[in-house]
Amino acid sequence: MPYMISLFSFILGLVIGSFLNVCICRLPSGGSIVNPGSSCPYCGTPLAPRDLIPVASYLVLGGKCRYCGEPISIQYPVVEVATGLLYAAIVWANGLTFESLSLLVFVSLVIICAGTDLNTGLILNSVTFPGVVIGVALSFIVPSMTPLQSLLGLLVSGGVVWIMYVVTRGRGMGGGDVKFMAMVGAFLGWDRGLLTLFLGALIGSVVGIARIVSGKQERRDPIPFGPFLSIGAVISVFFGAKLLGFLHLW
Repeated sequence: MPYMISLFSFILGLVIGSFLNVCICRLPSGGSIVNPGSSCPYCGTPLAPRDLIPVASYLVLGGKCRYCGEPISIQYPVVEVATGLLYAAIVWANGLTFESLSLLVFVSLVIICAGTDLNTGLILNSVTFPGVVIGVALSFIVPSMTPLQSLLGLLVSGGVVWIMYVVTRGRGMGGGDVKFMAMVGAFLGWDRGLLTLFLGALIGSVVGIARIVSGKQERRDPIPFGPFLSIGAVISVFFGAKLLGFLHLW
């Protein structure tokens, strides 16, 4: 039964991932995520249901539009598969519980933020503000989180990054990162929120140094921080308790 539930969660994640792609592509420009229906960004041809099957349509079409032959961004299957795997892992680890519900909502919001930041350099208020409210609201039904812990989490996690933003005058940290971390704290609490910040900074530093050494990036070139914070948040979801326990012992 756990295998079947996880398989169903994976399939559900693929479908939700397809919707998250719509959010990533349309929200930065203020477009509706409901209307119009999906169409090719190059030729404008409306896509048929057979063109919208998560992952499968991309593979069958060879990564190209059926109608004009232009390449389809690899973002689409990557987001779908990533969402499916995260959904399956969360349900496998937590079962069909309110904890799983909260984390499924959280990783969905995190994926949207990472995608918009990669594409446009923006983490949108239209995602993080509702995310903060949803995180606090879900704390009333999640056994591992109380409303007080959620509120403390958003204040501490968001507050630390806000101080960094003020001190650096927005160089390296943006306002979107502040709101993103407030959302992380609302869902995960202050301890896993700060762990997310630490992991994001560590991963971002390693990647940034590697790109500079390889000549792919100049020292002063800006780099989106949201995707690294998102990776840190996902690690904190699955391994936060163990990592915090290790750090406490150390």
